[in-house]
Amino acid sequence: MHDDRSITEHRLRRVLEQRVRPAVRSRSVPLAVARWDAPGEPVPVAEGLAAAYRPTGPGEAWGPAWGTTWFRFTGTVPGDWDGRTVEAVLDLGFDRMMPGFQCEGLVHRADGTEVKGLNPYNDWVRVADAAEGGEQVEWYVEAAANPVLVDHAPTYEGDVRTSGDQPLYRLARADLTVFETEVWELVQDLEVLQGLMAQLDTADARRYGILHAVGRALDALELDDVPGTAAAARAELAGVLAAPAHASAHRISAVGHAHIDSAWLWPLRETVRKVSRTASNVVALMDDHPGFVFAMSQAQQLAWVKEHRPELFERIKKKIADGQFVPVGGMWVESDTNMVGGEAMVRQFLYGKRFFMDEFGIETREVWLPDSFGYTAALPQIVRLSGSRWFLTQKISWSQTNRFPHHTFWWEGIDGTRIFTHFPPVDTYNGDLGGAQLAHAARNYREKGRGSRSLAPFGWGDGGGGPTREHLARARRLRDLEGSPRVEIERPEAFFEKARAEYPDAPVWVGELYLELHRGTYTSQAGTKQGNRRGESLLREAELWAATAAVRVPGHAYPYEDLERIWKTVLLHQFHDILPGSSIAWVHREARETHARVRAELEALTAAAQTALAGEGTTRLVFNCAPHPRRGVPAGGAAVPVPAGAPATVTGRPGGGHVLRNGLLRVEVDARGLVVSAYDLGAGREAVAPGAAANLLQLHPDHPNMWDAWDVDAFYRNRVTDLLDLDAMEVTEAGPDAVTVSVRRGFGAGSSVRQWITLRAGAGSLEITTEVDWQETEKFLKAAFPLDVKADRSAAETQFGHVHRPTHTNTSWEAAKFEVCAHRWIQVEEPGWGAAVVNDSTYGHDVTREVRPDGGQTTTVRLSLLRAPRYPDPETDRGTHTLRYALVPGAAVGDAVREGHWFNLPERTVPGAGPVVPLLSVDNPAVVVAAVKLAEDRGGDVVVRLYESLGGRATATLTAGFDLAGVTEVDLLERPLDGAAAGEPGAGGTVALTLRPFQILTLRLRRG
Repeated sequence: MHDDRSITEHRLRRVLEQRVRPAVRSRSVPLAVARWDAPGEPVPVAEGLAAAYRPTGPGEAWGPAWGTTWFRFTGTVPGDWDGRTVEAVLDLGFDRMMPGFQCEGLVHRADGTEVKGLNPYNDWVRVADAAEGGEQVEWYVEAAANPVLVDHAPTYEGDVRTSGDQPLYRLARADLTVFETEVWELVQDLEVLQGLMAQLDTADARRYGILHAVGRALDALELDDVPGTAAAARAELAGVLAAPAHASAHRISAVGHAHIDSAWLWPLRETVRKVSRTASNVVALMDDHPGFVFAMSQAQQLAWVKEHRPELFERIKKKIADGQFVPVGGMWVESDTNMVGGEAMVRQFLYGKRFFMDEFGIETREVWLPDSFGYTAALPQIVRLSGSRWFLTQKISWSQTNRFPHHTFWWEGIDGTRIFTHFPPVDTYNGDLGGAQLAHAARNYREKGRGSRSLAPFGWGDGGGGPTREHLARARRLRDLEGSPRVEIERPEAFFEKARAEYPDAPVWVGELYLELHRGTYTSQAGTKQGNRRGESLLREAELWAATAAVRVPGHAYPYEDLERIWKTVLLHQFHDILPGSSIAWVHREARETHARVRAELEALTAAAQTALAGEGTTRLVFNCAPHPRRGVPAGGAAVPVPAGAPATVTGRPGGGHVLRNGLLRVEVDARGLVVSAYDLGAGREAVAPGAAANLLQLHPDHPNMWDAWDVDAFYRNRVTDLLDLDAMEVTEAGPDAVTVSVRRGFGAGSSVRQWITLRAGAGSLEITTEVDWQETEKFLKAAFPLDVKADRSAAETQFGHVHRPTHTNTSWEAAKFEVCAHRWIQVEEPGWGAAVVNDSTYGHDVTREVRPDGGQTTTVRLSLLRAPRYPDPETDRGTHTLRYALVPGAAVGDAVREGHWFNLPERTVPGAGPVVPLLSVDNPAVVVAAVKLAEDRGGDVVVRLYESLGGRATATLTAGFDLAGVTEVDLLERPLDGAAAGEPGAGGTVALTLRPFQILTLRLRRG
């Protein structure tokens, strides 16, 4: 037989594109169009409907960047269309290649109710399945002129304050059309077979069976009368579309999805509208397709619908009750997980799951984080304690260096908790159910022979949009089709149940899921990161002191509503494109402003509670919110601090510079303003490596290959400039409480830095405050601490514990971790002695090792202070920043834990009558109190969350500073854990505790 494959395939492409698709709409008449350009920000629907419209039409420009135009479309169904399926086509000026990243619209009826969203792949509105001639149509479209910002080029269009005022779009089409259902079905038939055929081997007989069936279908099609001959063409394809899949075919659970970034290349206010557009589309699609299932994460987004579109929210609730609309994830937003603090991660689940339970009466079981930039090793325990059972992501498939070995596996966290986890081998969360993607999923699946199924999220995403009727048409045809994986639309829970049942002994991955990409997100947008850390710390303070005051001070009310509102604000700004610093300038400008308001509110709540606790008096009381005592002030209490001991002194250094002493440390700052010695007097050990200098600022070029704000590529390390030029150095504080040396330098493109190097009386740490006027572009600023320590691994704080990472690069897995995340501290040690670097708002670090000529090892810890990418914010971090960090010579892990909390939770001094006894105390420093609050159900009980911080077993006694009637172990939603009975406290309100390594323990303490 002659090989005519290429001829038939080319014929199919041309006929499908030039004849069949255009014939889906056989007749058309124009609609009348009018417009109103909203001034400034979006307006309520009622205002848009009532506005003064003026005539317009296709071809007319509209929409400056971020503007809103309201269009009114009116028309009459022609009389000779009686009984035909009629749709309107409303093309706002779409580019088909970029759904979700350009203009969008939401269609309303004249009464203001939503109809559906408009986007490049959803530009139609159904008038009637069987229209009546003379039928009137009237729609109003709120059209958003979102600028296209996906080309990775620097632009000022990313903020309404700097964007241009020229129109970006032209209305392309506004017509009533006859929709030819049989032709549309033929398009779906041909597209599915075309996609399948392209994936089959050229030696596969199935490919040729499809090929010849397509040839016969094209022969049956009269190109001058496609609607009249579409049925005949479809008949020729029926046989190949009915052939069942192989018995061993891979099984795909298809789940409708629309990944909607809560902010990214658009501001939060636009996401509010994106969610409504997508949700209205999805609900309308469900009305027509009862078997369609759609999963939506992020409680915040549904809360926005409830607030701004209550009628749409009621429709969603009905679909949830029907089982079609499926809330997933159980988190307030799809947050970053690397940098989010432990208690904030808990609250992501607390408020997310509680919203789903309160509003819909359901508890989500799967954690859904398809797009976050790596996953902390603390997450499995948090997931399990939230009441969830499964975890899903696909982002690790983006790793540049190493291919992850599993798609379905058990993920084990730092405490030993395991969570059943799935990475969809389709390698996208925006699936199209096309032949190429499905074939890739089947080929790529790494559990062959043990497992047989995977999950595929489908629908337009990132900027929303969701599934289309074309996606569902593909799913129907691929349910059982020879040569293709079997596709079944079903709920995520159904997939996980089946996958676990068939593969209970799946392999185990231990530790973090490190993304070998997007490492720059630990540093970009320092202001946003600093605001997040401050907010987390201040929430801890506000809750502790407010709970203590509510228990101790008659009439002092616990601010439940304020704290919940503020928590949700902080949680929203932990979204995985906000906290990582990868959003447009508008998003980060608003984030900084929001964090400033949060700080002011929390400072006020804390001050009110501390004032109530302190009482009337003039004694200067120091309040200590940290989980460890300091200066004689108990953790969670207030008292007059004890004297620090030896005073801090400063003297001149031979050869220039200064020597700082406090009886614990002796620090030398040389004539260059660099720390050349940090001597631990108690241990007799020098912290700084011989011949090296600590607190050395280093400037690197930073021009990654693609993702500016997201990435630092390894080659940045090939060039470095040490900042040595000294403008001025002086002693600004000479004791006895503290001594400070101030250093000033200029560098780069007009940037400058001033540092205050401080040694306090009684302190085992050297504090450094760095104020940078940052005017750089595409540069990376680091602070280096070369330490005289032979450390084969580092310990970096993560949520409720720490992770160890090798300092060597024996394998590609270790070499890929050239930039890592740590929270409040990072520590290195050799047997008997170590050192830590703590910080108040920095997350990016690197740790390297070098063997010196003298045989010793230098382990260098560097903090990543500032970056200057140009996309998507062309002036990232331009301006002044104040960053604080400290070197702690002689620090073991426990010392790092303590110093990290002290550094982030400063003392507060309040005049009062006398000491404040802690609301509760714990007698083992390894057991850290992470949160003290009143119970969410507002019953007045005290809730305390603790964790074992050193990675070992621990016993401790908790003592309540109030009448304790009972204690219950609860989960993160404050529900009694299975098998955990209410206990009776011991004498004096004590509770005996036993914790395994890194265990999180939450207790509800019933007040007497």
